[in-house]
Amino acid sequence: MASAFRDIMEFFDSIGIFDVVLPFLLVFTIVFALLERTKVFGVEKIGDKTYTKKNLNSIAAFVISFFVVGSSELVEIITQVSASFVVLLFLIVLFLLLVGSFFQEKPEGVFLEGGWKTVFMVIVFLGLAFIFLDAFGLLDETSDFFSGSSGGELVGSVVLLVLVVFFIVYVTQDRKPEKKSS
Repeated sequence: MASAFRDIMEFFDSIGIFDVVLPFLLVFTIVFALLERTKVFGVEKIGDKTYTKKNLNSIAAFVISFFVVGSSELVEIITQVSASFVVLLFLIVLFLLLVGSFFQEKPEGVFLEGGWKTVFMVIVFLGLAFIFLDAFGLLDETSDFFSGSSGGELVGSVVLLVLVVFFIVYVTQDRKPEKKSS
């Protein structure tokens, strides 16, 4: 039995809220925020205050958003990445809830500090990198390469390039001789 809310969600899907409006708003917001932050189009001075050129930033973000929504492939990637990101964010909240259960309650809350914070940030970054690689279909090609079911020229080239860079960095790093204490 379908509920009224399910019917509303199906109606929104049929009129394109999820395929057009929400991706448009997401891309517009992110692009506009980046343009405001980076001040690519410059600033104008009114009196003693400087303001970003919001009109240019908004038009550029508007046009870029329309270009993105016009490409069904980009909308599909945005939808897939957003869904995976929400799952990752949910896992982060659950993890922090678990960590918080082992700490004494403080007015400022529970925060990861020291090495734990760095390790957690690296894990979240790797999670985001895997989300994007999966959205672009590169994880399928990588798994095919390691299973031996395809030629995998691209993945083999990337692996070789990474190994060469690590080798060059290792060989060319400065090694300071140890000082002997007398």
